[in-house]
Amino acid sequence: MSDQNNFILDVDNLTIYYGNFQAVNNISFHVKAGEIFGLLGPNGAGKTSTLSAIEGLIKPQSGNISVAGYNIKEKPLYAKASMGVQLQSTNFQPELTVEEILKLFAGIYGVDLTKEILEKIIAENNLQESRHKKFGQLSGGQQQRVSLSLCVLHNPKLLLLDEPTTGLDPQSRRQLWERMESMREKGHGILLTTHSMEEAEAVCDRIAIIDHGKIIAIDVPQILVDQHRSDAEVIAVSRKGKITLEDVFIGLTGREVRS
Repeated sequence: MSDQNNFILDVDNLTIYYGNFQAVNNISFHVKAGEIFGLLGPNGAGKTSTLSAIEGLIKPQSGNISVAGYNIKEKPLYAKASMGVQLQSTNFQPELTVEEILKLFAGIYGVDLTKEILEKIIAENNLQESRHKKFGQLSGGQQQRVSLSLCVLHNPKLLLLDEPTTGLDPQSRRQLWERMESMREKGHGILLTTHSMEEAEAVCDRIAIIDHGKIIAIDVPQILVDQHRSDAEVIAVSRKGKITLEDVFIGLTGREVRS
C-alpha cells in the first residue's frame, strides 16, 4: 500500500461492480500536493465510477481511498470536507447573481466571506464584469469560472474537476487552465478528467489512461509519448508524422468509437 501521508489522494486497489459488470478493476494511483493529475479514457472506461467512489457516492467492492490522509470508509465526513468538486455541467439557481451564489455557498460551507475575501475571489476568477449578473445570463466560460470559485471556496486540499472545459471557446478554456495552474501553485492536488489530449498535455503533470476498468499507462505526458512513439498501433493512427499524446491514446485504447 502507498504511504498515504505523502498524498492528497491515494487510490489503492479499487474495484467496482454494477451487478455482474466490473466497471473498475483493481486500479491504484495517487495525486500529490501541487500536482495536476489527468485521468483519461474513452466513454465507459471507468472514469466516472472512479470519481463517484472518490466522492463517496458509490461504495466499491474492494480497495481503499484516502483524501488528505482520511480513509473515506472510516472518516467519510473528514474526507469529503477535504475535497472540492466541479462537474462538467453544473446548474445553480439561474435567478441569483454571482455575488448571491458566492454568499449562499459560503454560508453552506461555513466560510466567513468578508468583503475583502469576496473581492479577492471575484478578481482571481475574472468575474468583475459579471458579479451582478444572474447566473442564467452568463456565458459558458463565466459559469465555469463561478463553478470553479465555489469548488475552492472552503480551501479543500483536493479538487476533482470533471471535464471542466467541455464546450468552451479557446479563450475561456485558456483562462480555466490558468486558474488550474494557479491552484496547483497554491498546493492543491487536482484530479482532472478530460477528453482533450491538448488539455492533458498543456496542464497535467502526470496522466493515467484507463480502459475497460484498468489503468493501462501512467506517467508524465511527454514520457508516455516517448515510450510509445515506435509502437505499430501508434504509428498507424498518426496523422501528420509527429506522434502526439492523442496518437498514443488511440493506439492504446483502439479506434472504436464508444457510446
